[in-house]
Amino acid sequence: MIVVKQILASETVNIRHQVLRVGKPIESCLFDNDDLSTTLHFGIFENNILKGVVSVFEKQNSIFETSSQVQIRGMAILPYIQGRGFGKMLLKFVENHLKISKKPFIWFNARISAMMFYKKMGYLQRGKTFDIPNVGLHLLMYKNIL
Repeated sequence: MIVVKQILASETVNIRHQVLRVGKPIESCLFDNDDLSTTLHFGIFENNILKGVVSVFEKQNSIFETSSQVQIRGMAILPYIQGRGFGKMLLKFVENHLKISKKPFIWFNARISAMMFYKKMGYLQRGKTFDIPNVGLHLLMYKNIL
């Protein structure tokens, strides 16, 4: 059985490390503002085993004029199950949660390797690629979910 639910910030670290920060110190998986009361973390579980995570931060990006923005970070699905729809289920769950919460505008810095996944999910690209030191090339992506 596959279930998506809210989790603690500490529960995201192991998945982030295995997917997003391979070979880097575990501390690199702790993000600024992870522990704010306004930050939400979600996990997707298969048979009660955590398989993927994503975090939602209340953060404005001055490039966008829209209010009620949120940034997603740390979207990570374990490599051996990528391509099985877990990422899509997790992201749809988050989008529905944000619609209900009246936070319709999502933005994030997507890894180049994940760009096509997000485009298939209806996200748009803004600007050119840029490098996040020690992480890699990214694109700014966004979506209004209302």
